[in-house]
Amino acid sequence: MNKSRLWIFIAAAAATPIVGHAQENYKDVRTVNECKDAERHTVRTYTAGETAFDGRPRNVILMIGDGMGVSQVFSGITANGGMLNLCNMKHIGFSKTQSASNYVTDSAAGGTAISCGTKTYNGAIGMGPDTTAIPTILEISDKNGKATGLVATSTIVHATPGSFIGHVKNRSDYEGIALSFLDTDIDVFIGGGKHFFTDRADKRNLFDELERKGYRIYESIDAARGDDRPHMGIITAWEHMAKASERGNILEEATQKAIDVLKADKNGFFMMVEGSQIDWGGHHNDTELLVGEILDFDKAIGKALEFAVADRNTLVVVTADHETGGFANVGGDKESGLVKGGFCTGNHTATMVPVFAFGPGAEQFQGIYENTEIFNKIKELCGLK
Repeated sequence: MNKSRLWIFIAAAAATPIVGHAQENYKDVRTVNECKDAERHTVRTYTAGETAFDGRPRNVILMIGDGMGVSQVFSGITANGGMLNLCNMKHIGFSKTQSASNYVTDSAAGGTAISCGTKTYNGAIGMGPDTTAIPTILEISDKNGKATGLVATSTIVHATPGSFIGHVKNRSDYEGIALSFLDTDIDVFIGGGKHFFTDRADKRNLFDELERKGYRIYESIDAARGDDRPHMGIITAWEHMAKASERGNILEEATQKAIDVLKADKNGFFMMVEGSQIDWGGHHNDTELLVGEILDFDKAIGKALEFAVADRNTLVVVTADHETGGFANVGGDKESGLVKGGFCTGNHTATMVPVFAFGPGAEQFQGIYENTEIFNKIKELCGLK
């Protein structure tokens, strides 16, 4: 495809309307400018000796706080009394998030840039600007003999998790993304979205098909207690999970569960964990929701760091696909945990987002670079072909 035809396609694809659905009902602005009395959690601080790593990583835990910018991170630090698990991650860089079609990316293009190492048009899942499917870092890891996993607090077929396993032209093709779980040997996936597996336009029941493939499908983490074997799906909600204040510690538990399933693989593993609903706090302009989701995500980060310190061969990378809300810290108090926030939009912004790294190879994530470099750095550090 020549350049002129390529950019005509990109413009047309970007203009394609996204089908309305309850999947997208988190985008109404309601404006909550303060968060008081957020539930704090204990943070473990690691010594210099515990955070000194050598060699190349065997395992990678990539954690994406959807919509998480620097101000979102600092709101969590403030609400938690001045410290997060994230503060243990001393190697820090910044990612430029622009897509191939827009100065302001969406989660599909932002997720695909990280998962595939390619800039693409807004709305694309696992595809380049010409709609050619591109192997994802999860698929590449699988082909290199590694175990793989996905965790999200959205539906597991939403844009960010979908971009690590699916290849569809438009992010609203949730049923198409769900089909992708039949095309891989992913070892564990945990999230919402039962609707797109069992109540489909094509009348297929993908849970039945996955079970015939050898998967065990559970509807809660509790139901999967005692089962840490690979080829497991835990789908906890009809669509998205409830917000952090209502769903309990599911993200923290899901992160630990995925680690428990994957860690036995002698070739190592790749897993992606998304704190999906940080983004929704930005869309809603809701400081209270945003802070609650950041704190919830940080508890999951704590589980990843705990494993990395004990394992010594695990790289943890925490970043965002974009910032949401144009959020700013306009006041607060670390003693009381009060956070006062302000927003400049109910949509995404184009600002750079932070990249935190911990473990062997973490120093490679310092500096300012394109979001596609996260893919390249992980692939090179792990020696993936």
